[in-house]
Parts: sequence; C-alpha cells; structure tokens
Amino acid sequence: MHTEITDTTVTNAGRVYFDAECRFCCESVRRLEPILRRRGFGFRPLQSPEARQRFGLSDPALLREMRLSLADGRNLGGADAVAEIARRIWWAWPLWLFSRLPGARPFLRAVYRVIAANRHCLGGACRMSDPQCRRHHVPGRHRAFFEMP
Repeated sequence: MHTEITDTTVTNAGRVYFDAECRFCCESVRRLEPILRRRGFGFRPLQSPEARQRFGLSDPALLREMRLSLADGRNLGGADAVAEIARRIWWAWPLWLFSRLPGARPFLRAVYRVIAANRHCLGGACRMSDPQCRRHHVPGRHRAFFEMP
C-alpha cells in the first residue's frame, strides 16, 4: 500500500517518516496529518530514497519503527519520536510528561516495539499469507500481539 503523502516542502519543525506500505501507519498519518502540519511537520515514506540516505539503515532496520527528523538535526525513532511529537500537542503533552519520569522511557519503548512488530495485523489488515505477520508463526495465534519481538 503506497500513500499519496509525499511532502517535499521545507518544514520548520521536522519530518515524520512512516511505513507507506502499512495500513495502520497510513491511517495514523491520515488522522494526525492536519494536527502535525499546523505544527510545522512534513511527512515522507520510510521507503523513500531520502529516508535511506538520511538514516543510513538497511531496509529491515529502517522499517522497524517510525522516524522523526527534527529541524535542529536530531533524529529520533519509535517511542522517542512519539514522545517528542506529543510534547508539541497540548492534549498529548501528558504523554511527553509521563515519558520524562524515571523508568517510563523503557516501558514506552517496549510498548512501541510490540505495536510496531504487529502493525500489519492491526485494524483488520492481517492476511494469513502475509509473511510479515507474527500472529501466524506462533502457536496460540492471539498471544503473539503481546509477545516481545
């Protein structure tokens, strides 16, 4: 699944990189795009040559988590990127505040890894033939969502 979100404009806050072949990711971007654009964020697929060059990672590593490239040059991934985005949205600010508590970041990173590893099965997008689907490789099919990658 590819999305039409291929922002090429200069942004003043940074750029959010997402998996454009993931239904869950594309739907999340579609819902959050208006909110984040107002805060100066642009969007690019992780599958773009720009993302490969910027982060210097192999495809499997690059697609493991969403990425955030900030205007100040910092690059964040996964839960750290989500927390930084939350810091800039008044109603999501409590998530950022929680992420500052001792022990919260490891917890948020673990939760993010579980969701990211199972994102292809979220929202009814899972297909039995999908080789990326962990649910079909673990006995007790519904347990896989709660297992760590």
